Amino acid sequence: MAAVNPLRRLVSCVILDLDGTLLNTDGIVSEVLRVFLEKYGKGWDDRGAEKILGKTPFEAAAAIVEDYELPFTVDGFLSELNPMFTDRWCNIKALPGANRLIKHLKAHGVPMAVASNSAKASIETKIFYQQGWKESFSVIIGADEVSVGKPSPEIFLEAAKRLKADASSCLVIEDSLPGVTAGKAAGMEVVAVPSLPKQTHIYTAADEVINSLLDLRPEKWGLPPFNDWIDGTLPIEPWYIGGPVIKGYGRGSKVLGVPTANLPTEGYSTTLSEKASGVYFGWARLSSRGIYKMVMSIGWNPYFNNARRP
Repeated sequence: MAAVNPLRRLVSCVILDLDGTLLNTDGIVSEVLRVFLEKYGKGWDDRGAEKILGKTPFEAAAAIVEDYELPFTVDGFLSELNPMFTDRWCNIKALPGANRLIKHLKAHGVPMAVASNSAKASIETKIFYQQGWKESFSVIIGADEVSVGKPSPEIFLEAAKRLKADASSCLVIEDSLPGVTAGKAAGMEVVAVPSLPKQTHIYTAADEVINSLLDLRPEKWGLPPFNDWIDGTLPIEPWYIGGPVIKGYGRGSKVLGVPTANLPTEGYSTTLSEKASGVYFGWARLSSRGIYKMVMSIGWNPYFNNARRP
């Protein structure tokens, strides 16, 4: 077991956010909003995601109605959107490392809670489709069960109360700034897993910032360590790239001095969004030239100043 940083407070319970932390809801939200706004001659700008990240559904809806000058009250807007979301939650995917973390903590008897700015019914609908999740959480609490949502600490304090734990013994894992703010205001340790690119610098209040749940080291917080690391490396099941791969000589070739290949993202965006950002080693199948060793980068590469993930 790795040595524990003595400056970190040890914990015995874990409180997790849901949307953007455990579940990849961002893609579904953007898809629904894009389809809906097109009916009113509006185009959804993915940058708008920053404005609604971590907000309650009512707050997010109010921001969209105002920004896009929609002919709805906030309640009317939500009544139109909610059925569209409900129809899609069955397709929601767990984010990288979520299943691994939940199974690990449950196997070691670590009490877990979900505390989300979504409504309780919405939380239960989403996790219904994730095998083994509902029975893994001792507590499930939504923003409609407290007087005010995040960034107020109330939801986390209520989760600790239901876990019968002191706030100081809880570790919060969050993807949004309101969630991090709420966790620290509750007097808890907080790990941030930012869901938006190039935003790590704003999470200064968090006790730790990681790229994905795969990077979490529970032993840093006095929790049982994962036992699937091999020589400091986490084995990832290899995945193949099928379909068209186009040989190219872009900036990668010119700057790095190595041959590159460009993979069109059309049809692959969902697959790519489900992978943790990082460098992957494996194999690629070129449609007419066989299978080759490959190195693939997924993420916002600051070296090339990528604006967004491929």
